[in-house]
Amino acid sequence: MKTLDYKLTGPIGHKATLGLIALQSDESVEPELQSVFGQDGVALYTTRIESDAEVTPETLKTMEIKLPNSVALLPPSLDFDVIGYACTSGATIIGPDRISELIFSASNAKHATNPLTALIDTCQSEGIKSLGFISPYIDSVSLPMRNYLEDKASIKIADFATFNESTEAKVARIDPKSIYDAAVEIGNSCDCDAVFLSCTNLRTFSILDKASKELNKPVWSSNSVLARHMSKLVGLNY
Repeated sequence: MKTLDYKLTGPIGHKATLGLIALQSDESVEPELQSVFGQDGVALYTTRIESDAEVTPETLKTMEIKLPNSVALLPPSLDFDVIGYACTSGATIIGPDRISELIFSASNAKHATNPLTALIDTCQSEGIKSLGFISPYIDSVSLPMRNYLEDKASIKIADFATFNESTEAKVARIDPKSIYDAAVEIGNSCDCDAVFLSCTNLRTFSILDKASKELNKPVWSSNSVLARHMSKLVGLNY
């Protein structure tokens, strides 16, 4: 047997090393974020967190105790520039500050974020004061998000619509055309500065630009603001 010589090189993410905590039930966030971060020198690593098939405040809350173990499954040899927790409703129920605390407790990440924090940052950066808000979920899940935005971030919810679904497998399969139609309908029906499509499991990237052009106002989703905030935190263009 011959022993071979080798040299070590640097990490794949020599521009940025990113971590993503995706729900076990989420089918959409990974491909959508890979479409943003699939560039030379940027590496996106995903871990999964156990999540219930039915979305309720109670099932969302259970992720709090599971989060550190999921973060710890990211490659321990890497220095992460940012780790994003990909659940808008979970971040609301657990609390965005608590999410960051749990991420930092189990990693060496320089930054942590989530879609709720990312949305607030985007609204503040763009001077957005009111939103047309669309959720796929039942009211007990979507209402805390709307209340948080109004009470903690002073972002008015000008109008709200929902697909009234609680099963994640169905949320992931909602036709993007249905999402587009909903965005245009609510964007035209209220006096809002922008439209927000809440939930990382919605397939939105294919319709965001078209809906924005139709409404002549920004249309964002949980995945688009999460990608934008992660990019901002590490100095990437998005």
